[in-house]
Amino acid sequence: MEAKAVFDIFAEINKVPRPSKHEEKICEWLIRFAEEHKLEYEYMPLEEGATTGNILMRKPATPGYENHPAVVLQAHMDMVCEKNADCPINFETDPIETYIEDGWMHAKGTTLGADDGIGMAMALAILTDDKAAHPAVEALFTTDEETGLTGAFALRPGVIKAKTLINLDSEDHGQVFIGCAGGIDTLAHLYYTEEAAPAGYFAAEVKVNGLMGGHSGDDINKGRGNANKLLTRILFRWMKETDLRIAKIDGGNLRNAIAREAQATVLVPMAYKEQLRVAFNIVTAEMEQEFGEVEKEIHFELNSADAPATVLPKEIGDKLILALYACPHGMVKMSSAIPGLTQTSTNLASVKMKKDEKGKFIEINTSQRSSVDSEKHAIKDVVEAALALSGAEVTHGDGYPGWTPNVNSPLLEATKKAYVRLFGEEPKVLAIHAGLECGLFLEKYPGLDMVSVGPQMVGVHSPLEKLSIESTEQTFAWLKETLRML
Repeated sequence: MEAKAVFDIFAEINKVPRPSKHEEKICEWLIRFAEEHKLEYEYMPLEEGATTGNILMRKPATPGYENHPAVVLQAHMDMVCEKNADCPINFETDPIETYIEDGWMHAKGTTLGADDGIGMAMALAILTDDKAAHPAVEALFTTDEETGLTGAFALRPGVIKAKTLINLDSEDHGQVFIGCAGGIDTLAHLYYTEEAAPAGYFAAEVKVNGLMGGHSGDDINKGRGNANKLLTRILFRWMKETDLRIAKIDGGNLRNAIAREAQATVLVPMAYKEQLRVAFNIVTAEMEQEFGEVEKEIHFELNSADAPATVLPKEIGDKLILALYACPHGMVKMSSAIPGLTQTSTNLASVKMKKDEKGKFIEINTSQRSSVDSEKHAIKDVVEAALALSGAEVTHGDGYPGWTPNVNSPLLEATKKAYVRLFGEEPKVLAIHAGLECGLFLEKYPGLDMVSVGPQMVGVHSPLEKLSIESTEQTFAWLKETLRML
């Protein structure tokens, strides 16, 4: 197998826990890897004394390539940690368990971590390949890409010396990405003081699961269901018909993943017990019909529950339902300049019950993306307006810039020629709606020539994530040929 080294390294990477913001162990592993292979490296902690940070490795040019411009191979070291509800794996201590089926690599009940573990593996395979022809290579591994682009934000100007960078964080084989969307997070905290559950009410638990989920950028235009929105639709129907009280609510997990599961414990007057089931059957039948072509495994449950001791105040519960129902989710606008590209979107990522020094609150986590900066802020304001109507405290993250395409890129031309030489046809040249670190790199290194490539992946940011073995071999061969041509 041409890419055997890539898969061997990826197997080792998947033994090392690497959740976003908890990359201490993978940092240690990367440093050991550099030392064992006698590679020059630099560890750049996020702050003084930190145990996580960016790592840069360097390998000299092969004979005959000493005078050619150096190139950076870049990947992020963290992974999205999503799992099925019945999966016992602890992402902070346990390895990812993988298996192969029909030419694809999968994980057992969890995300696979090919985003971006396979990009790391390709870069490391180049660094340890004594036969590959290439100019001087710098391999940059950044931390916390998935939840805040923290490593890219922390990268200091002047650290990397090369003027050319190949980002290895794309998920579509045969495609070269030369631009990406910018993004921003919007967070709402709805504080409440719980009250005693009313007497004479029936308690029920409602669940939404079996959804595909997926990447909140790359998959947002595919018509997939969002568990938070579907659960809210059920609650809204009940709220309109009777005195609904919410005891618990929980949905989704990560801001960059479409919510796959959501559930709530509610109370309704005992007299409404039978109508509760009728209304549930009607609204879920509607949603199954609407989403059935896309969501083959969509599943709704309604069961009786133990009566809770406390509930949300009526006003808070109603306002929460109204805000969640009004909050937009999904593709907002397609690009008119680039056919097939989602231009603007928003993701209603998670709804959680939490507590801090101020008291108990419901946290609503959302993220917005756009390749047009003004639209990014406009949809962020729409989300803020919807959530603020509930009385919630709404804040925004710092956001990150998009990456404007450069169709005249010399690196793009070399990448295209390498693909033609190997496969006899030109790759597709596209921009991507997902966020990449390239926009931040360009801010700190103006004029940096960049492309992004990667093997075929499906179901990224969900337990359905899988990696094509054949496309991984082809992408690695493409990467080596591009480096040789450079």
